Amino acid sequence: MNILTRNVFLAVAFCALFKGYSQDSLQQKSNIQQYTPSKLVGKGQYDVKWFNNLYTQTESTFTEGKEPRQTFFTSTLEGYTGVGKNNRWNVGAILEFRSNVVGDRDALDVFKFDGENNTARSGLTSIAPSVKFVPIASVSNFSIQSSFFIPLVDNESENGVFLDQKGYIWQNRFFYDYTFTGDKWQLFSELNSELSFGDKEESFANNSLNLSPGLFLSYFPTNKFTVLALAQHSQRLDLGNNFTQDFTALGGGAKYQLTDALNLEVLYTNFVRGNNTGLGQTFNLGLRGIF
Repeated sequence: MNILTRNVFLAVAFCALFKGYSQDSLQQKSNIQQYTPSKLVGKGQYDVKWFNNLYTQTESTFTEGKEPRQTFFTSTLEGYTGVGKNNRWNVGAILEFRSNVVGDRDALDVFKFDGENNTARSGLTSIAPSVKFVPIASVSNFSIQSSFFIPLVDNESENGVFLDQKGYIWQNRFFYDYTFTGDKWQLFSELNSELSFGDKEESFANNSLNLSPGLFLSYFPTNKFTVLALAQHSQRLDLGNNFTQDFTALGGGAKYQLTDALNLEVLYTNFVRGNNTGLGQTFNLGLRGIF
């Protein structure tokens, strides 16, 4: 084998080895790395998420000092499937179930679902048809989720116990993520907008616009595990209901890829400041599957 033939052979072998290594590296990426909320699933795939949020408070901006405990639990089930070509459109629906307890009851009493007079309420509270899309084909890590929430509650509050808003909500969530330092770090950003409309006598939130930006910084020690820190702010603007509100929350959490399809998420946040709001904490648990 002459020098030229040998060099060509070595170059081809190196390229084949590099290509194989690159493909293996890509295949080793887990869903928590690839499928951020910004990413859409392809045609024939399904994206299902069950997310549970428990908010509990003994303080608020309405009074000074400790208050009787109030706890609000929300369980959200989301399901999407890919349609069309190029992973640019997903369609689906969102269901929300809530269980709330007041009157200084224990936080875990939300899981009793006892409907005790003057202290507890629970039930399916809203349903929303939803669509996710990538508006710019060349920017696959920027997407928009648009959902229209239809209330299923008869009364917002009964016997002093609030359950959920009684009003229609048009929600638009803008997602963008950026991965850097060799897939070890990821910055995810979100802007959530919620336009609430309806009879202002039926809900404190009707005829208002709620804007909630958030930043999430994730570090991946391995491709199946990540820890993250987050900061979120929420600002409700008055569009005719004479009520404004805002709060800021800080927190952190982790995600773990349980199987090729399923991953687990845990989050904690603390409301560090606000106006016309509670100053509590949230404990969150989510399970997501991509099939």
